[in-house]
Amino acid sequence: MGKTVVITGAGEGLGRAIARRVVKDGDSVALIGRTASKVEVLAEELGEGALAVPCDISDPDAITVAFEAIEERFGTVDVLVNNAAIYDPTPLDEADIVSVVQGINTNLTGAMLCARAAIPLMREGSHIFNVSSESVEINYPMLTIYRSSKAGIEQFTTSLAAELEPKGIRVTCLQAASMTEPGKAYSLDPEMGMRFMEAAAKNGLRLMEAPISQYSSVADLVRVLIDLPGDLHVEHLKLRARKA
Repeated sequence: MGKTVVITGAGEGLGRAIARRVVKDGDSVALIGRTASKVEVLAEELGEGALAVPCDISDPDAITVAFEAIEERFGTVDVLVNNAAIYDPTPLDEADIVSVVQGINTNLTGAMLCARAAIPLMREGSHIFNVSSESVEINYPMLTIYRSSKAGIEQFTTSLAAELEPKGIRVTCLQAASMTEPGKAYSLDPEMGMRFMEAAAKNGLRLMEAPISQYSSVADLVRVLIDLPGDLHVEHLKLRARKA
C-alpha cells in the first residue's frame, strides 16, 4: 500500500524532485507551495495521486487550511518533508523587517507548524524529514537569517525526535549541500550575488569551483530513508557534494 507524503516547497527544486521520486514508486503526494501555478502544474504532471495545496507556510492560518484539505483527501499522513525555505543572501543590517520575519517564519516556524498539524494525522511508523543546510557549519557570509533558521531546524529535529519516539514516529534532519538540476537558473540580484561571491572568497570559499549535488540524488536518498527498516533510525545526516 502506498504512503501519503506531504512536501513543503514542492513547486521546484528538491521538493519537486522528491515528489517525482515517491510518485514513481506508487506513493501519493500533497504538494505544498507558495506559488499556486507551480504546484498545480506539478500535480497535473504526477497524476491522480497528487494534490496541489497552495499555501504560504509563513502564514499559520494558511497551514491550518492546507492540512484540513490534506486530511479530507488522504485521511492520514505517513511522511512530512519540511523542505520549504527562503534563501536570500543579504547582510542583516540591509534586510528589511519583512524579509527577516518572513525568512524565520518560513524556514523555522513554518516547519514547526507543519509538523504540529501533521502529527495528529500520523501513525506509528510515520516519518518527519527536516531539511537543513551545510551553511550551519560552513562560514557562508550574508546568510545570518538563513543560517540561524537552519540551525534552529537542527535543534528542532533533536527535540522533536525525543518527543515523538514514544509514538513510534521518526524525525530526521538532512543537512544538505549545495544542490542544482539541469537547466536551473539562479535568480539572485546581480549586485548582491557578486557581493556574496566576493565575501565568500574572503572566507576561503571558492563557490564557482565547489562541487554541487543534484536534487535527484538527494531525492533518491530520501526514498531510501522513507523505507528504512523499523528497527533503525537516522536522526542527523550530513550530505556533502562531491565531483562524480
